[in-house]
This record gives sequence, C-alpha cells and structure tokens, in this order.
Amino acid sequence: MGDDWLSRRARAAEQAVPGGFDLSECVREPIHLLGGVQSYGTLLAVDAATGLVDTAAANTGPLLGVPAEDLVRGPVTRVVGPDDWQEALEATSGADAPSAALPVTAGTGSSRGTFDLSVHRSGELLVLEFEPRDERQAFLFSGFYQGVRRALARLRSASTVTDGCRTAVKEIRSLTGFDRVVAYRFDGPDGPGEVVAEEVTEAWEPWLGLWFPATDIPPQARRLYQDNWIRVITDVDDPTVRLHPQVRQSTGRPLDLSGAALRTVSEFHLEYLRNIRVRSSMSVSVMREGRLWGLIACHGADPKVLAPEVRSACELFGAAFSLQLAAIEERERADGFARSGARAGAVAELLDADVEASLLRHEEAFRGLTNADGVALARSGRLVTAGLPLPDRLASELGRRAALMTPGTVWATDRLPELLADTDTDTGADADSHSPSDREVERGPIAEPDGVAGLLMVSLGRSGEFLAWTRAERPMPREWAADPASPVRVGPRGERLTPRGSGAVFRSVMRGRSLPWTAQDQSAALEMWRLLTGLVLRHANELGRLNDELRMINVDLDSFAHAAAHDLKEPLRGISNAATFTLEDAADGLDATSVRRLETMQRLAGRMDELLNSLLHYARLGRGGVQRTDVPLDDVVDAALEVAGPRLADEHVTVLRPATLGRVRADPDRLYEILVNLLVNAAKYAADRPDRTVEIAVATVPTQDGPGREQAVLVRDNGIGIPPGRQSEVFDLFRRLHGPAEYGGGTGVGLAVVKRIVERHGGRIWLESEPGQGASFYFTLGDPGPAASGSA
Repeated sequence: MGDDWLSRRARAAEQAVPGGFDLSECVREPIHLLGGVQSYGTLLAVDAATGLVDTAAANTGPLLGVPAEDLVRGPVTRVVGPDDWQEALEATSGADAPSAALPVTAGTGSSRGTFDLSVHRSGELLVLEFEPRDERQAFLFSGFYQGVRRALARLRSASTVTDGCRTAVKEIRSLTGFDRVVAYRFDGPDGPGEVVAEEVTEAWEPWLGLWFPATDIPPQARRLYQDNWIRVITDVDDPTVRLHPQVRQSTGRPLDLSGAALRTVSEFHLEYLRNIRVRSSMSVSVMREGRLWGLIACHGADPKVLAPEVRSACELFGAAFSLQLAAIEERERADGFARSGARAGAVAELLDADVEASLLRHEEAFRGLTNADGVALARSGRLVTAGLPLPDRLASELGRRAALMTPGTVWATDRLPELLADTDTDTGADADSHSPSDREVERGPIAEPDGVAGLLMVSLGRSGEFLAWTRAERPMPREWAADPASPVRVGPRGERLTPRGSGAVFRSVMRGRSLPWTAQDQSAALEMWRLLTGLVLRHANELGRLNDELRMINVDLDSFAHAAAHDLKEPLRGISNAATFTLEDAADGLDATSVRRLETMQRLAGRMDELLNSLLHYARLGRGGVQRTDVPLDDVVDAALEVAGPRLADEHVTVLRPATLGRVRADPDRLYEILVNLLVNAAKYAADRPDRTVEIAVATVPTQDGPGREQAVLVRDNGIGIPPGRQSEVFDLFRRLHGPAEYGGGTGVGLAVVKRIVERHGGRIWLESEPGQGASFYFTLGDPGPAASGSA
C-alpha cells in the first residue's frame, strides 16, 4: 500500500468535509439516520401488517429487477416469494425478536437470483437486507464449522484476560483474513481505548500498547456497538446508495438503520479509516455485564466482502469471547476470595468490642489487607481514619453514596478525582487546558500530591456507614496514537483528523489515578464486611440482651414505685383516720401521753403520705414522654413565679432577670416544674441578710464532651450555700441536707425530680456553690438546647 493511495485518500477526505472537521458535529451526528446503505447489497423496509414496501434502496432495480420508485407502496411479494415473506414474518415474531438470516431466491426477470436475506424488526417495519450469494463459494464453508469449533475451544482454554484477547485476535484474523486485528479495551464507558492484543501483517506498523482518544469512537457509535454485535465496512470508497424516499412520511425522518448490517458509513468515520490507511474494516463488540467492554477491530488494505457465514461466525466468536471474559473475571474473583478469606479472618481477630479503637491500634494490618495507603471507618456517627488523610468533603460524599448502596456492596475506583469532578465542578484542574511541552503532557483532573486518588469502599448500612481503603495518586505514563488534546489538525483545506499510529506516538502522564484495585482486593473488602458485620451483630445481640434485662428491671422498679405510692396510701389513710377518730371520741378520757402519741401518729402518717405522693410523681416522670415545643422562656418564668412568687416575697427575696430571656425548645409543663422547684428552694434557703436575691438568666457554658460552647438556663441565689463535698447528694431521691422541719421542711424529692426532667430532655444539670455564698444551678435541655442568647 503506497503513499500515492494514501495521498489520494487524504485529498478525497479533505474534499468530503469542505467546511473543516468539527468534532462536536461528529459527536452529535445521527449515524443511524444517514439515509443510505452500502452498495454491495440492497434493502427494503416493509410494513409488517400490510406487506407493503415503505422504503427501498435506490439499487433495487439492478439487484432485484424493480426500481425503488415502483416498489414503494407496493407489495413486497413482487420480489420475494410469499412463502419466504411468511417465513421472515414468523422468524421475527414476538417481543424482542432477534434478527434472522435466510437463503432466498428473490427478484424478477434477469435479476432473479439467490440472496442471503437478513431480517430484523424496526418498530412496525420489517427490514429486509439482500446480499447476492455466490453459490460457487458454498464449498469453501464445508469445513468452516470445524474451524469455528477449534477456535472456540482455544478461546475457552484462556486463563487470563490478556490470554483471551490474544487468542481472540488470532482466531478472528484466521477466520477473516484481515491485515490487522486488535483487541481494543475501553478505559471506562466514555473513556479512551487501549490496544491490549494484536495480530498484524509485517507490512503494517504495530499498535500494541497504544491508546486512542475517546473521540475516535463517539457516544452514539458506542451505543450502536452495544446494540449490534458486528459492524462491517466493505470499502471506504463505496458509493453510498440512497434510500427512497429519503424521509418517511409517517415520521418526517429518515429510516432508522440502527440494526442494519448494510447501514452506510459516516463521512467522519470514512475519513478516520482513510487516515489510518484502511480500506475495509469490521468491528465485533465485546460486552461485559450488558455494557461495552471493548472491540475486536479488523482492518484491511483492500475492499473485502464477508460472507454471512463468516460474519455469523465472528459474531458468535464475539459473544463467546464476552462470556469467556466474564468467566475469567468470575474465576479471578473466586480465587481472590479464597486467598483473601484467611487474611481477612486474621485481621478481623484483631477487633474487639471497641471496633474503632482496635482498628486504629492495628491500622497497618488493615491497610495491608488491600495494599492501601489509608483506611477509614464511619460507624454510629463517628469517623476514624488512619494513614492517608480523608478530607471532610470526601467523607461526606462517601457517606451519601454508602446510604444509597445495599449493605455489603463493594464500590471501587482508581480515578476518584474524576468522579468528584462530576459532582463538584470546582474540584480539581483540567490539565487538557494547557499546551504540551516537549511532547509531554499531564491528563485528567489533578489530585493533590498526597491526596486520595483510589477508593475501595463497602457499605455497612443504609444510614451511610462504610468501611473504606484509600490509595494515593500514582502517575502513569501512556503512549497515544494521537495527541488526545488535539485529535484534529489544520491542513491546506481546513481542520482534518490527526494521523493515528506508532509513527506519531504522543507520550503523556495520567494524573489523578491510583493503582487499580484487583479482584482479590475487592474480595478481601467483602470478606472483611462479612466478618465485621458478624462481630458487630454479636455485640449488638449481647447489648440487646442486656438492654432487655435493664428494660424489665426498670419496668419492675417503675411498677413497684407506682404500687407502693398508690396501694400503700389506703392503709396509711386508715391509720390516720383511726388516730383522728380516737382523739375526737375519747379526748376527755385519754391522758396527756396517749394524746401526744396519737398526734405523733397523725403527723407521721401525713409525712408518709407526702413521701408517697412524691414517689408517685417521680415514677410518673419515668413513664411520660417529653413533648418539645418552641417556648418563650419569659412566659414559663412568669407562670412559675405565680406559684413561687408569694413564697419568695415572704422571705424578702428579690427576683432579678434580664429584659428578655429568649426562647427554648422544651416541654413547657416540665420546664415550669423545674423552675418552680428551683425558685422555691431559693426561698427556703435564703440567707439571713438584707439583700436576698435570686437571679434567672441564660448563660453560655463549655460543652461537656468537647471544646464547643452551649447555652444553659441559670438560677442563682445568694442563700446559705452548699458544701462542695455534699453537692451531688442534693439530687438524690428523698435526700435532704437538713432536718425534716428545718428550712421549711420537705421530702427531698424536688431536686431529684428536676434532674430527671432535665435528663428526659437529653440535658444535664449541675451546681456551683460555697457555704454562705449562695448556689448557682445550671441546666441544659439537650439538642437543640436553649435558643436564647445572653450571659451571666
């Protein structure tokens, strides 16, 4: 193949797209609606219900004996026998019916002959593709079946993906006779492709190891490759045969040729093939889990018409190769699971009840399980990391993704910055925006030098919990068959496709990638999830059992307190009444000692009744819920002062408060009870001094478990105070630091009730006091806490 041929093809290519080469037009081009077919065959689109021809290729005259204009709107049986038409209908009947191939005798007059008829459904139409059949070649395929069987047997013996690709290209070249056959693997659904295996004649340059820009196979072409296993182009200089009519009356668009083997070729693709010195080509799709994994691409230096038997064999081979890839990957996954199971078990044995702490203690073993640079565990609202730091934004994104995944699902990527760039356009830098220097360039969003580029994550639960391993960026060199940043160049006639091939190698460095995760790594992650889940479930079951026991104990205690407070009141009331009646009925006949004893009995019965009432109230607090609302704190203080105010006035205690206390989220009835108890206590324990005060305020205080700040309600008096060593006792049930009759008496239940109400809100209560210096009671109301502002 000489330079003259290439020069002629290049000039023809430039003339074919006179306005220049616009890649955006290439990406948008509707290649299934080009309105033409390759000239070595012809095509009819027939209404399946009526048998009337809807569309016909312009070459039906020489091939079938009837011009297209005469066939359209007429019966298809003019050129196809009724029995063959009925067989075509039956072969493609039913939902999702596959295409069918039939040998038929078709046409009229001197054009009547033997054809290979391919049939497929396109909506309400049956598309018939006719390819003239040379009966003299029939003997060539007599031994074809055995050759295909041997090729499939050799393919099944492949043990790795690379071996499978090598076998595939060798057997496809043997079946077809093309000059070059390559296995071309895509780097992701929309990414570039790499030649991973090759069989090529010595006269052609090798492509093995070269990368080709993603624009070489645009998205709409990939969709068609995904829907059709095989695509054949017999001659890049083939004169396209137009369809009649060009636009269908029913749709206003050209006939959809997505499933047609004879579909004509885009001028963009023809120029591409001429550019790489190819005259004929065939592409066989390689699928993995319903998605396009890659292609087996075949190139010839001369025009080549492939018989349907050869195309069918190649299509079968592509399907078998796809299944073999799946089997290889599944075997690798199973082998990896077996090898990683023992390692994961050894690592899991290092875990104890405190999973997070034990992970940090043994983080090297966890990272070593998948050869990772970092490990992270998000569980129960906590995130622990070791090794490579995990940025907060990334941790949040992983939690969001984990919440959408089924627990136990493994998700892995070696190009995390690219994925993050899809969700946050401000992330990373586009290295394609700068010009290359010395034929070296960096590609893709650039990660931070020590940033996370690879991630292997397993979801632990729907609440966004996850276990993840991370890897740092590993820059990877690539050799491109063309500059991926400039797939077109300016020539004498405008923009043209850049030549592809090893003669124009463009070296680059891929950034933002990590080492890829192997099947063994993913198996280890899955096994770790299984073991971790088992460990957590065992701890959860044990904790559940203990909680059930505690719940039963609490129920029993609550029932006892209620019964004691309620059922004991009846006999106590009888004792009090008996003493009262005895005093009334026999007052004159009793001596002073007996009277004093009966009065003591009455007083003690009354005291016992107060204690039982307090116990009943305390028990009810344990059963009742907290009904939070947005409450003005001033309104609750006003209500509490209606009860405690007279007592404070009697003790000459002045109430101090700011102009406004703001609002809180609390149960207003329970908050009222807290304030009444604290204000009454301030009245009870007022000091013997003229300036007796009680202050109500909102204070900003440090949080209990961290460096943050929160707001608390403050009730401060300047009364007698409480010794530091006895301050915790004041919150105990039935505990008073003074005698029953001192400082107004009481049951010792008030502050215990206050503490229980505060804890039911999720808050805490504490005090600061010194003898003779008064007492300051602080309490919070849990999340969201007081919504007021102020300071004390």
